[in-house]
Amino acid sequence: MKNILIHGLGQNNESWNKTKKYLSENKIDVECPNLFEIDTQNEMSYVNLYKSFSNYCNKQKEKLNLCGLSLGGILALEYAKEYPDKVNSIVLVGTPYKIPKILFKAQNIIFKFMPKKSFQKIGISKKKFCCLVNSMCNIEISKNLDTILCKSLILCGIKDNINMDSAKLLNANIKGSKLLLIDDSSHEVNIDNPKELANIICDFWK
Repeated sequence: MKNILIHGLGQNNESWNKTKKYLSENKIDVECPNLFEIDTQNEMSYVNLYKSFSNYCNKQKEKLNLCGLSLGGILALEYAKEYPDKVNSIVLVGTPYKIPKILFKAQNIIFKFMPKKSFQKIGISKKKFCCLVNSMCNIEISKNLDTILCKSLILCGIKDNINMDSAKLLNANIKGSKLLLIDDSSHEVNIDNPKELANIICDFWK
């Protein structure tokens, strides 16, 4: 199996470093692609980002264990729907059930006033980041969840109040999925409690 960790919108692949370290101690190798670097040729949008991500996954010769946080979870879900034969399991961390459009629009206003260096830290320009956020407003995440038949684990930080209901809805609509809450963490579980996250992923994948 090929194990892939997929970062969130305001993160990059380095956000998984501590989780990756703990997984390595349990002899689990993972790949952590930087979503903003796997395709630099196309205009930044969710459609193009997913296309690049799916191309990246389709190049893998083995079946995949996908673990994604937030945006990463959305990409993992969409790929599992489109390519069920390629996916062995999915782990969804802090993943929304529906896009909170009002919140996204409010955040985009805030993003426009943030300095460019804030975005450079994660490897994307401010303009491209705002284009990506705008393009995500009409994604139908909850569509066709009943077609997902692979092993599925839904995770949510116990302090992640915004995504708690989403976690429960994903659990209710993905057949056979399991829901776990992670202590001492909010939305960015891979930053807040990487050791506990790694232990849970390790148990699930093994």
